[in-house]
Amino acid sequence: MPYSSPFLTEHRPGRFACAGCDTAAFDARAKFDSGTGWPSFERALPHAVQERSDDSLGMERTEVRCATCGSHLGHVFDDGPQPTGLRYCMNGVALSFHTT
Repeated sequence: MPYSSPFLTEHRPGRFACAGCDTAAFDARAKFDSGTGWPSFERALPHAVQERSDDSLGMERTEVRCATCGSHLGHVFDDGPQPTGLRYCMNGVALSFHTT
């Protein structure tokens, strides 16, 4: 559910990883408050995620999956902040967090 993830208020230095296999997917420096209730990032770590078309629920979206184990992490949209313009809108239960 939106606004239910403890990662919404997580602001320590570290990395957010796939909860399924613990592969690092997002650096905490890329996190921002999107106002959507989901942990959001402006970029993924290189080679950490795979994207694919998702037309479920009657809408066109881009699904984000872990590149290592294929777990669903969330979706990416093109309404994020500059410089990337992307909003990786992630499901908090699909992530874990590790401080650096």
